[in-house]
Amino acid sequence: MPKIAIVGTTTWGKTLGVVLVHKGLQVNLWARTEREAAELRSARPNPAITSSVTLPPELFITSSLSEALAKARAVILAVPSQAMRQNIRLVAEYLNKTMLVVSAAKGLEIGSNKRMSQVIAEEIDPRFVSNICVLSGPNLSREILSGLPAATVLAAESGAIARITKKLLTAPNFCVYTNTDVIGVELGGALKNIIALGAGMADGLGYGDNAKAAFVTRGLTEMIAIGVALGANPLTFSGLTGLGDLVATCASPLSRNHYVGVELADGRSLKEITDSMNGVAEGVSTTIAAWGLAQQLGVEMPITERIHQILYEGVNPRQAVAELMAAEANHELAGRKWNLFSLFRRRRRS
Repeated sequence: MPKIAIVGTTTWGKTLGVVLVHKGLQVNLWARTEREAAELRSARPNPAITSSVTLPPELFITSSLSEALAKARAVILAVPSQAMRQNIRLVAEYLNKTMLVVSAAKGLEIGSNKRMSQVIAEEIDPRFVSNICVLSGPNLSREILSGLPAATVLAAESGAIARITKKLLTAPNFCVYTNTDVIGVELGGALKNIIALGAGMADGLGYGDNAKAAFVTRGLTEMIAIGVALGANPLTFSGLTGLGDLVATCASPLSRNHYVGVELADGRSLKEITDSMNGVAEGVSTTIAAWGLAQQLGVEMPITERIHQILYEGVNPRQAVAELMAAEANHELAGRKWNLFSLFRRRRRS
């Protein structure tokens, strides 16, 4: 029976543990301290996930990283994006040439503006870089834990590695597709959180479905634009990790990022909102990194710019969203360094 190690007692880490245990795999969940491990063992049902879900006794919880990773076929890093580098440094010494390394985080690192697979690649033995995979899609934990069906994408530079990992992680009601566009899959999962913050604000301000649909669609175009600038396949953003995750995160009350947006529109401070939450709203930190990328590349990201102004420059959400909706409109594929026109011209000529 394959063994899976999960690093990260986040809601998503515990959810993946439950899914894989129910599939029949041996799963070890690593907690950073023995106190946390003991609390998780006794929390059945576990209010940190939902009040109605029980962590199965087959899910082995340990505070020993060596014990968690011993003879593991794969390690899944389900940690906040800003903690990825710290965690992969701890894991690196236990890796070997056959162990798959799966990032389940959806964010960009502040400072470096790098994707999670890039962060991981910088911290592990270069011989193992080909084993890096990323997992992303419209995966709201509470629905998955309730047994509702969901689909996701597993991306790796090697199609063979992606297929091996997909087989390992596919479970009843959890359909895993593959992709080799690691850049597009990671950017889709990270950038949609920024758009979800704005969608929450639009809902909180009562702007209606027309305005929200326009906002989300423009957000998707913005995601594609910077994705193309970084080498992603634009078609990836029409799939589960782009459009699919965007729809789920912008529409569902279960989305943390949407919740933060709604609360900001209601006048609460960002600190007050985040301090009151159990989990992390990745869009809050990803906005900093994405805006840094936009400036570095000279790519127009008006939505990301406005969200950054709201979160970190004290701009009123109503003012910022109103300015976006009232902006002078050009062709919807036009933007500084977007290069979207040239993509379609090349396709027409071919």
